[in-house]
Amino acid sequence: MTTIGVAIAVPEPWGPQLQDYRTGLGDKTAHGIPTHITLMPPFEVDEAELPAVEKHLAEAAAARPSFRIHLRGTSTFRPVSPVVFVTVVRGISSCEQLALAVRQGPLSTDLTFPYHPHVTIAHELEDELLDRAFEELADFEAEFDADHFLLYAHDPEVGWQPTRDFRLTGPQGG
Repeated sequence: MTTIGVAIAVPEPWGPQLQDYRTGLGDKTAHGIPTHITLMPPFEVDEAELPAVEKHLAEAAAARPSFRIHLRGTSTFRPVSPVVFVTVVRGISSCEQLALAVRQGPLSTDLTFPYHPHVTIAHELEDELLDRAFEELADFEAEFDADHFLLYAHDPEVGWQPTRDFRLTGPQGG
């Protein structure tokens, strides 16, 4: 079995900046988690099933067009979950539709929480650090085109590693 995830990577310069910020807060796992918007949370699959998973993801990508993402400000899932995140303010619906398409077929699963696209910047830290992240990145802003997503595999030694890129090539809407 291998643990996979599917996500839209936040590009440079913002992705590395946010990952460094998260590491600087003391999140011991941040060095192994590239900055991203999750489409499919960690999911265990038999390695023999990976070709079917990749075929499914290629079909999902081919059916969806690229779209613009705008990140701005911070929010939190507290008290339900000790997470502070950068908010997706443009591209929410496109992320939701893409995530739903990804979580079909061989990746069909029930989510623990309702899907809400976001970029985690602090997770399972003390309240004072969560408050600090919420305040310090309140003015954060970035815009980029989401023209692909990545399949990641989890390596216990180094964290999440991209294994394949899927280009969003579906027709643009009217």
